[in-house]
Amino acid sequence: MSSAPTSRTAPHTHTVRVYWEDTDAGGIVYHASHIRFFERGRTELLRSLGVRQSATADRSADDALLFTVRRMEVDYLKPAVLDDLLTVETSVKDLGGSRVTLLQRLVRGDDLVAEAVVVVVAVGGVGRPKRIPPELRSRFVAMQ
Repeated sequence: MSSAPTSRTAPHTHTVRVYWEDTDAGGIVYHASHIRFFERGRTELLRSLGVRQSATADRSADDALLFTVRRMEVDYLKPAVLDDLLTVETSVKDLGGSRVTLLQRLVRGDDLVAEAVVVVVAVGGVGRPKRIPPELRSRFVAMQ
């Protein structure tokens, strides 16, 4: 994975604080906490693009649209600790018909703490892949 964003535009950012519950017995951010931080970054990215997951999650609706993680690859590069203020940077790396590949970086100041490549797939109410609607697709394209 690259340690530099691949997006031509600035990545979407979301700030998170490390709390006691995010750390392991050694006081270092537990590896699964990174996944939660990345999830929050993706959720806030979608919110900034006009997607309210609570509004689109009615699985019985014809227009149900959910994004589910298909694949995630994470590199843990530096430790983060209690009270650190971290920034989740999310950039669109690639866009398919129903798939979006994201580059997510967890940074503390100038330090790259962790980096993930995440493939999410748009699915409908029955859990099958669904094409990303044109208006949302254009918003993702603008981030490339």
